Amino acid sequence: MIDDEAGVAVRGLPMPFGACADAAPPACRVGWPFIAIYGMAYMGLWMALLPPILVGLAMRVSEIAPAHATGSLSLVVGVGALIALFGNPFFGSLSDRTTSRFGMRRPWLIAGATGGAVGLAIIATAVSVPQLLLGWCITQLAYNAQLAALTAILADQIPASQRGMVSGIVGVSVPVGMVGGTYLVELLAHSTLAIFLVPAVIALIGACLLAWVLPDRRLVAMQRLRYGWRGFLGSFWINPLHYPDFAWAWGSRFLLYAGVALLMTYQEFYLIHQLGCPPAAAPRWIFLSTLVQSAAVAVSSVVGGGLSDAPGRRKAFVCSTALIYALALLIIAFATSYTLFLMAMAITGLAQGGYLAADLALVTDVLPERETHAARNFGIFNIASVMPQSLMPAIAPGILLASGGSYTALFALAACLVALGAWAILPVRGAR
Repeated sequence: MIDDEAGVAVRGLPMPFGACADAAPPACRVGWPFIAIYGMAYMGLWMALLPPILVGLAMRVSEIAPAHATGSLSLVVGVGALIALFGNPFFGSLSDRTTSRFGMRRPWLIAGATGGAVGLAIIATAVSVPQLLLGWCITQLAYNAQLAALTAILADQIPASQRGMVSGIVGVSVPVGMVGGTYLVELLAHSTLAIFLVPAVIALIGACLLAWVLPDRRLVAMQRLRYGWRGFLGSFWINPLHYPDFAWAWGSRFLLYAGVALLMTYQEFYLIHQLGCPPAAAPRWIFLSTLVQSAAVAVSSVVGGGLSDAPGRRKAFVCSTALIYALALLIIAFATSYTLFLMAMAITGLAQGGYLAADLALVTDVLPERETHAARNFGIFNIASVMPQSLMPAIAPGILLASGGSYTALFALAACLVALGAWAILPVRGAR
């Protein structure tokens, strides 16, 4: 929005649906109303998307195919992960080329949230595993389309002086959405349809509110880049020789999430085999550790993001928090009690929240072709978070076999990977 008399951009205020801002880089600070609604839209998305992964899909598979629940769940989750890997950069490319009169991001915010609700409705009413798989694929595609638009808004609308703080609020949305969505599952346990559709409606409301206040960019048809096979393949690749800063940031995120994936995937086996947790008590132990970690993430995301804005030195925050996470993994590797494990999980939460807030702001600062390919390039960056979740569980059994089943060795390796992630951010020159 532009004040005609003063010529000064005013951000963070409601804007009529369909009005659009120009493509100028964000220079003015955004207001708290916009930031709050932006955070709500993120939280709604995670509230709808994460509980099915944690609870809902396993519940539905057990109802539909109890005799083959484990294999069916692996199939649905595995295919969904591949869809997510593909969907985010693909829909990011489409968003960057959208010439709708409503703007570049609004159509994908609304379409993504609506499509996600349709996918979750299919899951809730499925009577076979193929129907369940179809519903989950639609859900992953739709919410990744919405996520591509949401991440691009950070580059489109948020000035560099506020990116750390806003990135911190985005980081808080993940644990809040996860805990809130899981609570809704428990509260609405009497109705399968409500378990899936109530979070979907919350996500749709958040997307609609953001679409209403968003001073969206508008792309005219003559400025739209062509999208052929080369453009499609380019949706998943950025030349690291041309954009080394982005490549180093991508590698840092990949290495950190490699350590995160090993911890999350093998946490239950570690508790049982190394700390002597009774198998029946494992869910309770894991819930408590997740709660402790999520609370720490929520606090450090906001604090860390704001602190990284003040001196404008994001590399120091990214590097130091990654090293703290590596230290926490070493404590877990050699822990001899559940109390020590909980303390280490709290440290991982503090480190992860601070890392993600500062790292997302840093990536926005060095994002290649931000004016023309913001959504696509954020989608490519998100691959660094998703890929380790499929790759590391495939590699870990070989590590355990070679080490005689030692979880100390597995988590020590995870600590080394995260420490390498801290080192990988140092060569970045486009951020301080």
